[in-house]
Amino acid sequence: MIGGIHVPLVTPFAANGAVDTATLERLAHHVLDQGAAGLVALGTTGEAPMLTEDERLTVIATCRKVSDAHRTPLTIGAGTIGTDESVRQAEMRAEAADLLLVLVPYYLRPSDEGVVEHFAAVGAAAGVPLIVYNVPYRTGKTLRVETLLRLLAADHVAGVKHCAGAIDADTLTLLAHADGVLGGDDAFLFPMLTLGAAGGIAASANVAPAAFAAMAEAAAAGDAGRAGNLHNALLPLTRALFAEPSPGVIKAVLAETGLIEHPGVRAPLRAPAPASLGAAMDALKGLAA
Repeated sequence: MIGGIHVPLVTPFAANGAVDTATLERLAHHVLDQGAAGLVALGTTGEAPMLTEDERLTVIATCRKVSDAHRTPLTIGAGTIGTDESVRQAEMRAEAADLLLVLVPYYLRPSDEGVVEHFAAVGAAAGVPLIVYNVPYRTGKTLRVETLLRLLAADHVAGVKHCAGAIDADTLTLLAHADGVLGGDDAFLFPMLTLGAAGGIAASANVAPAAFAAMAEAAAAGDAGRAGNLHNALLPLTRALFAEPSPGVIKAVLAETGLIEHPGVRAPLRAPAPASLGAAMDALKGLAA
């Protein structure tokens, strides 16, 4: 079963806008050295839709190389609005993946039965386990909790990245009746872990991997006091990193701290306001205090 903190890596760009492979490799080693359980390539945080296919292949190859060196799993993002194209992506990316993070089809808002069939088709084509990326506030599609439980019971599904934006009634039901639930909203990761989540996919862990890993380890060990203290210390940072559309602030902080060379993001994303960067840096300094 997948567990621990998996980091959806940013995709660093050089000053000329090209993918900075050397910096990506260095960042990937850093988060794993700091206690992350695995990497996620081509997630939302990695700006995957704004990359060319050649750039995506470069990101995958780099993350595969680092994952192999650390003997940790590599999850690769895949999937789009339609099943046929999602199958094509899954077939191509599964060659390098231990797991695929597959988004619930967005915008069209298909029926729950259509979503189940979508994941069955992708899973059959991929041949590696899937993580269902359930993020209704981005996709426009809210799945019934019964459907999420049905997906998690399928042989081709290893887990669900659950981003409800709250600890709501369906989240409580999901955690009470299923294994393989991963927290995907960084601010709610501690309560998710305390209620039985297996781990998390946390964008903020690009910036603070050791603290997120320690929080997950404390929760898994039943040390709610230590996990809660780490949550309280991390919460101001998480809020600051998401004060503007991600990963703008995250990349700005990574550049400010020297973990990446350049903070650039691709349009329509834009650089964060100086005040947003300042608030995030203050929160990071507070975490270290």
